[in-house]
Amino acid sequence: QVQLVESGGGLVRPGGSLRLSCVASGSNFSLYRMGWYRRGPGQGRELVAAITSGGTTEYADSVKDRFTISRDNAKNTVSLQLNNLKPEDTAVYFCNAQPPCPNWGQGTQVTVAS
Repeated sequence: QVQLVESGGGLVRPGGSLRLSCVASGSNFSLYRMGWYRRGPGQGRELVAAITSGGTTEYADSVKDRFTISRDNAKNTVSLQLNNLKPEDTAVYFCNAQPPCPNWGQGTQVTVAS
């Protein structure tokens, strides 16, 4: 019923940047605290950034000062700006509510390599 579609991933060299986007449909998006999650090779899914309905943000220590989360409630979208990327940022990135609902999108692959 609730659909989440992530996009914007790709292959980038260390130090480069990407901007990820997520479109949510089938839910009252503006009422939810939202997050970006990632799952690296051999790793579990971890929360990297979150944003409240009003725009208050928080970040994992590993990405603070490099990533920026934002949202546009009128467009039902949440974005993640990734700057100064490192190889350890390589992962599939997902958006969802925070805490997450059981429905996950396909995610978008970010690969950081020289």
